[in-house]
Amino acid sequence: MSEVDQKLISEISEMLSGLNKAGIEITADTDFNADLNVDSVAVMDFVLMVEDKYDISIPINLLSEVSTVGQFAQVVAKARVD
Repeated sequence: MSEVDQKLISEISEMLSGLNKAGIEITADTDFNADLNVDSVAVMDFVLMVEDKYDISIPINLLSEVSTVGQFAQVVAKARVD
């Protein structure tokens, strides 16, 4: 994983702290549903926060393929390039 990807994952992890009720360490492999136990409304709020922070738009259809923080970081990185 590149340094940029790691930095992005770190930033996303920090933004997820409000949803991390269990207080687990958030890594690229952290699963939104299984590990963080967040519901779809909380995920959408989080996505909006990320979109605002990075001034990007994340297509909703891509989110159905995302289950981990690392996968989400890849979607964010791609949206930042496009």
